Order: sequence, then structure tokens, then C-alpha cells
Amino acid sequence: SIKMDLLHSNGVLIIQHLQRDYRAYQDFLNFMSHVGDPRNIFSIYFPLWFQLNQVVGTKMIWVAVIGDWFNLIFKWILFGHRPYWWVQETMIYPNQSSPCLEQFPITCETGPGSPSGHAMGSSCVWYVMVTAALSYTVRWKDKLAVTLHRLTWSFLWSIFWIIQISVCISRVFIATHFPHQVILGVFAGILVAEAFEHTPAIQTASLRMYIKTNLFLFIFALGFYLSLKLLDIDLLWSVPKAKKWCANPDWINIDTTPFAGLVRNLGALFGLGLGINSEMFSTSCKGKNSRKLSFRILCIAASLATLQLYNFVKIPTHTEYLFYILSFCKSAAMPLTVVALVPYCVHSLMKTTEKKLN
Repeated sequence: SIKMDLLHSNGVLIIQHLQRDYRAYQDFLNFMSHVGDPRNIFSIYFPLWFQLNQVVGTKMIWVAVIGDWFNLIFKWILFGHRPYWWVQETMIYPNQSSPCLEQFPITCETGPGSPSGHAMGSSCVWYVMVTAALSYTVRWKDKLAVTLHRLTWSFLWSIFWIIQISVCISRVFIATHFPHQVILGVFAGILVAEAFEHTPAIQTASLRMYIKTNLFLFIFALGFYLSLKLLDIDLLWSVPKAKKWCANPDWINIDTTPFAGLVRNLGALFGLGLGINSEMFSTSCKGKNSRKLSFRILCIAASLATLQLYNFVKIPTHTEYLFYILSFCKSAAMPLTVVALVPYCVHSLMKTTEKKLN
């Protein structure tokens, strides 16, 4: 439509302005794009928060998974283009004089562009973290404490918006999103996170409930994809465009395809359910050691260190279905490690040490 072309062309002008005038901040903006990567939720934010507060950690995974699932459905419905291929194919520019947008190794996302998954994931998880932190200060009653709470409230929400704006600018700067796509992503993420503020049932969900949720999310997404495919609507239309217009074929990664994100998130949710409902979790995280600060610090350090090792596990990409299966298993192993394996090992180590001292 004419309105959408106008919105896109204005977005291209903003991208050109950023790439021209903010060149000195390129490294910082690339870093902020990595900060907004939804995968950091599982490898950094979740291990930290789960050991400090299991309620917040559990909510964080649910928010991240459901938020990313909604992001996938919205992407399939909205058919949003990405700047780096839109400028090559649009007829809005006269005499084939399409603008030149610089690409980077993290530019060539293969899924549709609206809403931004990075902006949505970043806003929903940081919303959970900020509201969780403020829940500790809201209980303060005396006058000095109330003043301190207000200052903390202002500081944390300022940090929240600084991070969201930085992530949004970084995604626009690398020409992987238009401005309206990142704005939509931020507010969609906040809505999903706010919805889970009023969903306490996830804290007592059984393994059966986790499995049912996983099956529903997978069957709905697959059914939606197949139904539209029968109507001759290809929901993977963006993948050929990404491959065609990406400046460097090596920058195309199967991990950015729509189904790769779905499988990754379903694996993480299943791993969380398996861990929370395991005997190892009951033994370690509900025992007397779980109340010790030393136990929590050791669990955080061990979890972060162990999860970094998962980055060295490279999943073969030559067979797409094998990639999805192994990606599911790897994603399930990460929360399982944080929730059950690491705490159980730390608990056993502390128990052995106590016996020796006695």
C-alpha cells in the first residue's frame, strides 16, 4: 500500500541518518543488538534470577517463551519486510536509484520483520526484572523508605527505557528493522509481561501442564503454517529474500528462521518443567541449603559457567530436521541445568563438606 511504502521510505531515511551520523557508536550499537538477543534470557538473565528468586526466574522463562511465540504469529500475520531487502525490491524509488544501506554480520535475519523479536524479548524480560526488583521496595512503610522507593522506581524505569531505546536504535542502525517495527515490539513485549503479572498458576504448574502447553503452542503454530500453505500462502517467504539480498552468504544463519526460534523456545519451556518437577530440584532447591547465600552464589557462578560451555556445542546445519531436534534438546538442557543439575551438584558438594567438618 502507499501508506506502508511511505512508512518504509521514511524508515530508510532514518536508517541512513543513523548509519551516517552514528558511525562512531557502531561497536556500542552492535553490542546493544546482542544485549537484546532473546537467547540471552536463557543463558544470562534466567540463571541469575532463578537462584535469587525462583518465582521471578520461572516467570521470566514463561514470558520469554509465550512472548516469542506471539512474536512469531504476529510476524506471520503482518508480513513485515526488513530494510536490507525492501530497498532492493521496492518500486518507490525512481530510475532504480535505491538507497544504499550498509549491512553487518548480524543484519541478515531471515524471518519477517514486524514486530521486532529483539525489542519484544528485551522489553518483556526487563519489565519482569524491574517489577520484581521494585516489589522488594514497595513494602517499605516509613517516610524515608517511601522516598527511597520513589527514587529506586525512577532509577530502574529510567534504566529500562534507556536499554529499550538503545536496543531499538541498534536494530534500526544495522538495517534489520524499520523504526515502527521496533516500537511495536517494545510495547507488545510489555503487554505480554504485564499479563503474566496476573498469572500465578505458572508457579505451580505440573510437568503435564508444561507438556500440554508445549503441544498446544507447537500444534497451533504448525497448523497455522500448514493451513495458510494450503491456501497457497507461503509463510516462509522471507527466507529466499534474505538469501538473495544479504551482502554475505555466510551471514545467513538457520538459527534465525521462524521455526528455529519456535523449537528453541519450546525446548526451554520443556526443560524448565522437567527441572522444576524433578527429584533433584526438590532435594536441592527446597532443602535447608537453599536458604544459604553461599549456596545461591555457588549455583549462580556454576550455572553461568556451565551455560557458557553450551556455546561451544555447535549443532550441524546440513539437515534441517536434525538441526531442529538437536536445537530442542540443547535448549531443554539449559534450564534443566540451572534448575536441577547444578543446584543438586552444589547441594551434594556442600553436604559432603559438612560431613567432613563434623
